Amino acid sequence: MSDDARQLSPMPTDWNRALAVVAHPDDMEYGAAGAVAAWTDAGREVAYLLATRGEAGIDDMPPDEAAVVREREQIASAAVVGVEQVAFLDHPDGVLEYGLDLRRDIAAAIRRYRPELVVMTNHHDSWPGGGLNMADHRVAGQATLDAVRDAANRWVFRDLLTEGLQPWPGVRWVAVASSPKSTHAVDITAMFDRAVESLHCHRAYLQGLGQTEEDARRFLREIAVASGRRFGGVLATEFELISL
Repeated sequence: MSDDARQLSPMPTDWNRALAVVAHPDDMEYGAAGAVAAWTDAGREVAYLLATRGEAGIDDMPPDEAAVVREREQIASAAVVGVEQVAFLDHPDGVLEYGLDLRRDIAAAIRRYRPELVVMTNHHDSWPGGGLNMADHRVAGQATLDAVRDAANRWVFRDLLTEGLQPWPGVRWVAVASSPKSTHAVDITAMFDRAVESLHCHRAYLQGLGQTEEDARRFLREIAVASGRRFGGVLATEFELISL
């Protein structure tokens, strides 16, 4: 049976705290914000960690200005789906490098937030249905997977101990949004409008792409409908769930 035909399983619900780690402002909104809204409405705590401020993402806006605008838009966007904690690591947008600095920063955040679930965006070479994934997404995803293990090992990044950040072995799953290898899903039928509103908060970014709010709504609905075909016919957000 092909991955496209395989039915998706419900995401686990026996957890209380999640940390989403992505490369840019808008990454969560193009893939997982509807699921986040469902989780926070159910009383779970979700925090966002962004590797960059997305300063290279708007062609006609200088990076220093874009960083301020996109940070503001991301914080507003997160609030729509019930996320109050949004942190930025200030790694450079567009040229994000895999390495110890990035792994350390993400491991520190995992130790600080102590999540049971880590959410990230697609780290594979391509998107579902084809299309080349970009370098920042691949780098951020791989660094996140490695940082989950780093966060649990007392003797990796030992300087974190002096900062009061004790090891955290409590991550039970990593959920990869927009993956071509999805296995699980969340029903976002009741949350779809909030997911759209969350993406709409990225007004300057959407304008820079030449997209209208209706374009954004149509894009999210097409994805939710396609995911729902493998999840009981509802509007859905799908994930590749990696158990640890």
